[in-house]
Amino acid sequence: MTKTKRIAIFASGSGSNAQRIIEHFNENKEAEVAIILSNRPDAFVLERADNHEIPTHVFDREEFYRTDRIVTLLQNLQIDLVVLAGFLWLIPQNLLEAFPRRIINIHPALLPKYGGKGMYGDFVHRAVMDAGETESGITIHYVNEVYDSGDIIYQAHFKIEPDDNLDMIRYKAQQLEHLHYPRIIQKLVAGSGQ
Repeated sequence: MTKTKRIAIFASGSGSNAQRIIEHFNENKEAEVAIILSNRPDAFVLERADNHEIPTHVFDREEFYRTDRIVTLLQNLQIDLVVLAGFLWLIPQNLLEAFPRRIINIHPALLPKYGGKGMYGDFVHRAVMDAGETESGITIHYVNEVYDSGDIIYQAHFKIEPDDNLDMIRYKAQQLEHLHYPRIIQKLVAGSGQ
């Protein structure tokens, strides 16, 4: 019998993507969310984890960037895939080296446009809107040492209508995130790419 793959999710905020991933793997036993980590003790994602009886770990900059404690924790938990779901800090070198091509992120735009430091959430959607784009979408990509520049795994697009406001663009992107992120994670842990 094959071992259930173990996922660690890093999140900084509400955790709606984390919630969808948890629900997806509650139904699909190929993988499980083994831990949720956050850099914010007040992040709502921690409550979501608690509701599903998933262990959590809150850390600060010192622990994340100046120690190997996070790497050791993930290795001790035998984590197969690290998933960023609204996590805003750059991943340190020790974590990248411990999990080569096993850390992924989701970005609420079509990279390489509208990526980089400070480009997250509504900052991305507003930039897309202000540029007069007729489409946007989501990008799932591997994580490297530069924000939003790792190899692209999957993209999905949506049309921006002339009367779409910021709320509508955010909603359309989030729908795609919730639809595709769990599915792509499942394919990755199964070893079948996208």
